[in-house]
Amino acid sequence: QLAESGGAMVQAGGSLRLSCVVSGLYLDDYAIGWFQRAPGKEREWVSSIKISDDSTAYADSAKGRFTISADNAKKTVYLQMNNLKPEDTGVYLCTALSTVFYDSPESFNSAFGRWGQGTQVTVSS
Repeated sequence: QLAESGGAMVQAGGSLRLSCVVSGLYLDDYAIGWFQRAPGKEREWVSSIKISDDSTAYADSAKGRFTISADNAKKTVYLQMNNLKPEDTGVYLCTALSTVFYDSPESFNSAFGRWGQGTQVTVSS
């Protein structure tokens, strides 16, 4: 299971740290992704981390502002979000996909992925 937290309402330019606690999975065998579901839009990939080698990837909109990291002992993946913009508003969901099925962020659309319920981020201008 995946459980997100850390969402809040902040002003533009502010920061938030989202957490995704992963239970029942051995993190080293998974890639973890963060997605944004903006109002009225399909969910979009934001960032991901492959736990086994700590490799990370970011969408262009997140580069330079967001940082993904993992604490294996706590079984938690974080998304540090800085310099937030109104367009960052949305529900943020985390997903876990076995590295057996993962080779790029597009792989998270696989039917084998597991998803959390999401946490709401609202950025006011």
